[in-house]
Amino acid sequence: MLTIPAIDIFLRKVTRLHQGDFSQAKFYEKTPLEYAKSFDAIGAKWLHVVDLAASKSGRISVEDQILGIKDATKLKLEFGGGIKSFSNAQIVLDLGVDRIVIGSISVTNKKEFELILAKYGPEKIVVATDSKDEMILTKGWTEKSKVTLWQHLDYCTSIGVKYFLCTDISKDGTLEGPNIALYKKIMKLHPKIKMIASGGISGADDLRKLSETKVYATVVGRAIYENKISLEELKKFVS
Repeated sequence: MLTIPAIDIFLRKVTRLHQGDFSQAKFYEKTPLEYAKSFDAIGAKWLHVVDLAASKSGRISVEDQILGIKDATKLKLEFGGGIKSFSNAQIVLDLGVDRIVIGSISVTNKKEFELILAKYGPEKIVVATDSKDEMILTKGWTEKSKVTLWQHLDYCTSIGVKYFLCTDISKDGTLEGPNIALYKKIMKLHPKIKMIASGGISGADDLRKLSETKVYATVVGRAIYENKISLEELKKFVS
């Protein structure tokens, strides 16, 4: 299992939210580039970057920060937040991002979503199946759809999607541990997908437990910034 450090950016700072709540935003001292360099230094292959402002507005706001990270590190970038149209997908991929994460429009605008998938192919696309009580949430987790997690997985796999980012929103930013049972269920029903688990990672022990579920990767954010897992520990899981 691959472990991918995550940098969520809001107001140009590294930020963590609690269950997607902007009123509970916590900012960290180092810049996104400084953190990216530290992950590059321990041999991380990938970096997960989220434009939190764009997740609500649909306007990408971190282009220069993406370029700075690409220029200064060897990291491959997986970018999410604000990919609500073909033009936004094109803007981000033209910056050199290696994979984009698409959430809301895979539910609310399937025509646009399928256009992006057809143009760039399944290796460039990650679908965010952000859920709470197994129901998909959209628009930066502010709206509950009528689509279940299982319906959405079935639809996406039927059109060739390979990569999924699955966040149990009730766990996100809590440091309470990941929803192991959910990931086991997903992998049992869809053993061929490349699932990236997200939400609730509290330390190295959680990473070991997740590796037993056969998920492709996991994203770790707050546990790093709250010193629940050291860079030295993280080094064992990132490459």
